[in-house]
Amino acid sequence: MSATLADDELLITRDFDAPAALLFTLWTDVAHFSKWMGPEGFDCPEAEIDLRVGGKYRGMIRSKDKGENWFGGAYREIEPPTRLVFTWKWDEGPSAEVETLVTITFREHGDGKTTMTFHQSPFISVERRDSHVGGWNSLFNKLAAYAGQQQHI
Repeated sequence: MSATLADDELLITRDFDAPAALLFTLWTDVAHFSKWMGPEGFDCPEAEIDLRVGGKYRGMIRSKDKGENWFGGAYREIEPPTRLVFTWKWDEGPSAEVETLVTITFREHGDGKTTMTFHQSPFISVERRDSHVGGWNSLFNKLAAYAGQQQHI
């Protein structure tokens, strides 16, 4: 997959060894969401999800080094199991200045694997955008591991 992106856009494509319906559920069911949300080294002790267009979600991730980090937003599009669109805003810190829009698509392959495409924009600078790449990829590592565990339950 290739795309021409503006400086304020982030695009990450990741393959998962899980069906699209499971990945969609892990993003939208608070009981699952709180188990993997946040980069490696973070937990998510607080999360709420009102899964409907216009509904809001809110959560807090924390680590020993970074403390508590609250975030939230509202759902714009919900198309199980292929598409999820929501706003994202940090409560504090350098990225709290702007609300971003996250679009996630899930494309399942015939072998039970799914390609997830994650798009987020706008960022206030290339540096702020780039600072999110590692965090999201680390979070997707946790999501992949958790999805694998859920398939064996």
